[in-house]
Amino acid sequence: MTAAHGVQAGSVQTAGVQGTLDDLGTPLSGVTFVVVDLETTGGSVADSAITEIGAVKVRGGEELGELGTLVDPGGPVPPFITALTGITTAMVTAAPKIESVLPAFLEFARGCVLVAHNASFDIGFLKAACAENGYAWPAFTVVDTVDLARRVLSKDEVPNCKLSTLSRFFRTANEPTHRALADARATVEVLHGLIERLGSFGVTSLEEMKSFAKAPTPEQRRKRHLADDVPSVPGVYLFEDAEGEVLYVGKSGDLRSRVRSYFTGSETRWRVREMVGIAENVRTIECATGLEAEVRELRLIAEHKPRYNRRSKFPERAIWLKLTVEPFPRLSIVRECRADGARYLGPISSRRQAEEARAALHEAVPLRQCTQRLTLRIIEHGNARACALAEIGRCGAPCDGRESADAYAVHVGTARSVMEGDVRSVVAAAQVRIDRLASELRYEEAGAQRDRLAAFVRAAARGQRLAALARLPELVAARPAFDGGWELAVVRYGRLAAAGNVPPHAAPRPYVDALIATAETVFPPSGEAPGGVALGAPPSAGATAEEMECVLRWLDLPGVRLVEVAGTWTCPAHGAEGLREWIDRAYDRSYEGASEASRPRRGRH
Repeated sequence: MTAAHGVQAGSVQTAGVQGTLDDLGTPLSGVTFVVVDLETTGGSVADSAITEIGAVKVRGGEELGELGTLVDPGGPVPPFITALTGITTAMVTAAPKIESVLPAFLEFARGCVLVAHNASFDIGFLKAACAENGYAWPAFTVVDTVDLARRVLSKDEVPNCKLSTLSRFFRTANEPTHRALADARATVEVLHGLIERLGSFGVTSLEEMKSFAKAPTPEQRRKRHLADDVPSVPGVYLFEDAEGEVLYVGKSGDLRSRVRSYFTGSETRWRVREMVGIAENVRTIECATGLEAEVRELRLIAEHKPRYNRRSKFPERAIWLKLTVEPFPRLSIVRECRADGARYLGPISSRRQAEEARAALHEAVPLRQCTQRLTLRIIEHGNARACALAEIGRCGAPCDGRESADAYAVHVGTARSVMEGDVRSVVAAAQVRIDRLASELRYEEAGAQRDRLAAFVRAAARGQRLAALARLPELVAARPAFDGGWELAVVRYGRLAAAGNVPPHAAPRPYVDALIATAETVFPPSGEAPGGVALGAPPSAGATAEEMECVLRWLDLPGVRLVEVAGTWTCPAHGAEGLREWIDRAYDRSYEGASEASRPRRGRH
């Protein structure tokens, strides 16, 4: 062959050569999409199940088929899920189980591209169902309409990328209703609207669409220089705007690698991409260990409350169960723990869990549940009124004199003992009720009792672990480092007071002594009571429950050794800590009509 048009033979000619169809990729008009949507009993794959599957198969804008069915989740549908979706326990009781629905779905979707709105949620449940039932997950190509929407639609067009918002924007004929098939149909129309938008970007193939959804935004590309001076060490990073306001705080074992990832296509969270567009500076704080980085992150988030951090911005908003200090004490749910001589149980993760824990304690101890202020004078003058619980025998009714102050004080002493650490009376009372309900085949009610007990045990166990650590004036621990040295931590009254490292092959004692000598001074907790720190009392100035839990997780890691402990580090002999593993196992076992409390039904939340 001779050279032509001035190009010498042997050179590589790239212009003027017609490409093949393979070079163009798979045209979107020829791709068969299966748009899928699920309804579940909750948001976690670990303790929730599928209640409904809806799928629509489309190609070239035409519908090829639909699949829709309710699914028996193997347990009751929580009330809040029923309120959201309209799916009740009665509706799914007669529905097929996931093991019979899954093969039909996999066959329906075979060879297709899966599409879902917030695909990680739906695909996560489907993968878990495959793993649980012995099916290999097919190598589906997955397209997330949330990712596409974030790339092709601006904030001026849509305030967020919720399915309902996108449905209104594209004026879909099908409206999302939190039912699987209806939402899948709406997602089909949203997908077609997004594909039409992609055409303006020159995206015409499946391969281009996938890479487009993951490509960095122009703002991300322009801000890559912010990572240039970030060191490759453990620590904390802070994104700041032009005014110096902290926008986001994070931690990493390799600051340079983590910060650079914010300016690549791997970062798809729209809030974070928006934050990157505002950021003008990245400030870093080097840390000696991963534990120090985690603790510093928590403290900085609590201090600055960055608008782009979702977690731990308000650690002071903990919830506690309080045995009040008054002539006739009662259990109250509060958001503040004071050094007022009261007993506290917690901190508890949510108000609902606090109410469940309080109900479990009320079942074992007949404390009054009314909120009226009671004094001996009010009772003597007959100005207090008995509530309905007194009429059905659920309260001793000290308000109208049926129960004397001395008799009521016995109940208060029992409740105080429980909150100080002896939970046997609550567990025993719950076991009796669960056994009775199970023997009567009233499994849903038994499950509700089990949930109350679990909430109480978890709250009490958490409080006991934190209180035990908060009592210690000083704890020094070491963990083997990857380079052959040691990571050191000094903890005082639950607060990380210092962190450091021992180089490989070095004598550790001088480093330990130097770290102790330079560690932060931490004052004892303000909630002292006879016998030590009150259960759940504030541990120390600035030492939040989250920080202490970070420390406890680190202490539980393999290879950690205690170097020095000042004080006694123990949990109550009859406390909830010994039951925590038992109650966690209870959620992993099916309730098969057992008559013993150690075999409760798997919970679906």
